[in-house]
Amino acid sequence: MNDLITLAQDLLACPSVTPDDAGCQDILKERLARIGFHCESLRFGDVDNLWARYGTEAPLLVFAGHTDVVPPGPLEDWTSPPFAPEIRDGFLYGRGAADMKGAIAAMVIAVETFIQSTPHFSGSLAFLITSDEEGPAHHGTQKVMEQLQQRGIQIDGCIVGEPSSEQVLGDQIRVGRRGSLHGKLTVHGKQGHVAHPHLAINPIHQSVPALTQLTQTVWDQGNEVFPQTTFQITNLHGGTGAANVIPGHLDVLFNLRFSTVLTVEALKQRVQDILDSHELCYHIQWTIGALPFLSSRGHLTDTVQAAIHTITEQHARLSTGGGTSDARFIVPTGAEVVELGVLHTTAHQVDECVSIKDLEYLMNIYLKVLERRLVY
Repeated sequence: MNDLITLAQDLLACPSVTPDDAGCQDILKERLARIGFHCESLRFGDVDNLWARYGTEAPLLVFAGHTDVVPPGPLEDWTSPPFAPEIRDGFLYGRGAADMKGAIAAMVIAVETFIQSTPHFSGSLAFLITSDEEGPAHHGTQKVMEQLQQRGIQIDGCIVGEPSSEQVLGDQIRVGRRGSLHGKLTVHGKQGHVAHPHLAINPIHQSVPALTQLTQTVWDQGNEVFPQTTFQITNLHGGTGAANVIPGHLDVLFNLRFSTVLTVEALKQRVQDILDSHELCYHIQWTIGALPFLSSRGHLTDTVQAAIHTITEQHARLSTGGGTSDARFIVPTGAEVVELGVLHTTAHQVDECVSIKDLEYLMNIYLKVLERRLVY
């Protein structure tokens, strides 16, 4: 338990705001090399990645995660400094405690414990750690997976330490995620004086009915594994800042979180059909943040659910909710992927924290998975 908290605190003390790893992976390499892992640093662009492997035989079980964190925001809003980890009332505080340095510490201690008791087992273990999950994610897990495929390395099972739990540790695990489609809509009008609206075209006034329809549209009903597609406007901007000028254009940022029910092209077309029905003069710039994915269900998923029940007595439900994760780069290679971590309730928030008891439970769940999957 002391090793677990000490390692978590060491990682939290590193100010690893995306894409700066800030020394986290050096800490991990030192510990993993000590117990026999072959550690390889893979740097792409300004991103540090770690691939560490123990053993050469199949099946290959991988623990995946990220050392980068989102910016802490105004430091004065924090009760204690975000990169000076502090324990208060049974919780460990610091940026990244929940997302996801706490889980990385639990993974490492579980693996150390397992190898010390079972140095010879069937299969191999590996860690895939990146510092580019919270950012663009172009030079992190995606690049490492490309490298592994070029080398002919096949991951059979993977546990991603994202904060997956909702109300209590282990109440759900993620086996897929929705896709993310971003749109930047520019509606064109004609700038003019507010006293002479007949000589101008107000793009805000023109857009309101269309935007209302977009927010009220039922895109689909989801399916047996995915929730409904959702649409959210994230930013509106128009005008020069002057109170007496009708703007010449309106910029709208929006996002669609979508399942496998609809394709990207179908979503684009439906948005454009709504805008066209309101006879707007517009342009849209589309960006695909992620495609939806669903992992196959097999031995790993069953093993994780059984381990959770043994340690916490929770019957973990399978979920595809939440945002995107790096699992989207691993599932397409044929690996069975499960996301299992602590509660997500404080992730990305001021005074981010994790229950110390939950960290201990999580470490024991990871250990139980190793014992049940790799010891025959």
